[in-house]
Amino acid sequence: MADQPDVMESGPLTAGQVACLAAYVTAVVLWTWSEWLNYRLKHSKTKAQAHAHTEASSGGAEGKPLLPLGSTHVDVEASSVNGVGAPGSPAPAELSKPSYAWTSSAFYRCLMLEEEALLASRDALRSAVEFGTILAWFYVADRTSLIAPGTKSYTRDTFLFIFLVLTIVAFSYTLKQHRSLLLHRTQTEEWKGWMQVLFLLYHYFNAKEIYNAIRVFIAAYVWMTGFGNFSYYYRTADFGIGRFCQMMWRLNFLVLFCCLALNNSYMLYYICPMHTLFTVMVYAALAIGARYNKSDVAIWLKIAACFLTVFIFWDLKFVFYALWTPFMFLMGYSDPRRPASDHLYEWHFRSSLDRYIWIYGMMCAFMHPRIEKFLQAVDGMEAKRRRVTRAVLIAFWVGVGYAWYHFVYLLPKIEYNRIHPYTSWIPITVFFMLRNLTPPMRSFSMGLYGWLGCITLETYIGQFHTWLLSKRPDGQPIYLLTLLPGYPLLNFAAVTALYVVLSHRLFQTTGTLKDAVVPHDDNRLLLRNLLMMCMVAGVAGCFGLLMVEARKMIAP
Repeated sequence: MADQPDVMESGPLTAGQVACLAAYVTAVVLWTWSEWLNYRLKHSKTKAQAHAHTEASSGGAEGKPLLPLGSTHVDVEASSVNGVGAPGSPAPAELSKPSYAWTSSAFYRCLMLEEEALLASRDALRSAVEFGTILAWFYVADRTSLIAPGTKSYTRDTFLFIFLVLTIVAFSYTLKQHRSLLLHRTQTEEWKGWMQVLFLLYHYFNAKEIYNAIRVFIAAYVWMTGFGNFSYYYRTADFGIGRFCQMMWRLNFLVLFCCLALNNSYMLYYICPMHTLFTVMVYAALAIGARYNKSDVAIWLKIAACFLTVFIFWDLKFVFYALWTPFMFLMGYSDPRRPASDHLYEWHFRSSLDRYIWIYGMMCAFMHPRIEKFLQAVDGMEAKRRRVTRAVLIAFWVGVGYAWYHFVYLLPKIEYNRIHPYTSWIPITVFFMLRNLTPPMRSFSMGLYGWLGCITLETYIGQFHTWLLSKRPDGQPIYLLTLLPGYPLLNFAAVTALYVVLSHRLFQTTGTLKDAVVPHDDNRLLLRNLLMMCMVAGVAGCFGLLMVEARKMIAP
């Protein structure tokens, strides 16, 4: 372990960073003005109510309510952004016929400092400012010398102690009951939650000895991408572009701004492009020829087509490189501490490891009703026969799990990686079959892990810059955020609390902004908003480039 951290001092701001800073300053100004308007409106309303009460007491008032802002009522407490950008039109006909002109958008009207739009957009503006403030903290922690990085150290005792204590607390105090369904949503969120805890502890303590387990956890996340998306699209047939764009926003909004604000490559956060790609592939598999999705034969043919597609585009490496080389600007990556000539290697390696498991997730989702029906049939058996059947099932799945552990899991890292794409489905299947064997096991889940499971994307991205540190663009997070030097456990507690709070706030603000600008059911409005976002991004990017060039011209 090096005595002196390999830290790169932050250089001049890039065009992307200048653009983000300009957007942040604009959001701060607009939000501050909206809060002032809200305060002024509430204050005037309070004074008017007091004045009306005084007049009523003296018998000189009719008791009519005061309508602020020129007789147009504005709800200053429950403000939200609708597609048109108006806080509440007095004419019902106007609500049924929204305007799609860009001048009627909330964004434009806020820039024009229209009071009603600012009041209605107050929550969205607050979320934008909070989102930007957290990114600013990421920059301060990971790109400046204000916070010195700490070094990682691993002891199995500490690692296991933290996880076991957290699990005991989660089981003892947050156990909750829900419907007895196979792979219920709350159960899969719990599954993601405890895996994420181990995944994060693995990074924090550099616990190399559980590398193979982490590979299985990542495969399980990708399996859930196939399982969850197939279940939704197969059940609802909702292939609308609005729902698709909302999913893309969820997967990529935060990572996009992290890339811009911290000058990182998209592939540094490889989970995001991997889940994005496989989500798109699940969507395409069911959206193409959607009218045939009610046919079991058609579904199995689509699944077979997915396997063939993956084989061609991944197992034939030259095809993979031919496909992705034009997108090197997006998918290329090289660790600056270990430069590589093949910038597509990381993308090929990461995506190849889990290239098939999302298809297995689709298969499990398709077979879900049959598996659930089988488990319910076991539940309905006579008591003795039920016990024998469950004992046989437990013995079978434990045997399969042990065989996988002995012959696969214990392999060295390199050898394990070679067969991981073809074997990761085994421990996943063993787990969810044993986890759902009886009605009580299907009915209970740990709420704490379920809550953490809802913010796995934010905790994954946030760990790079506020739990761990890389201290250089595109660097791997090899250091620890250190707020209490010399007190490793107290520091762990402090930075973990900060990290989890910030991750949850990122989850909330990302959702609020998504609801504000990405409608689900109005494609014309969605198109307008997308075009406006592209225009704003272009203007901000040009401003950033001009500022960077101006700095170069005036620099000595």
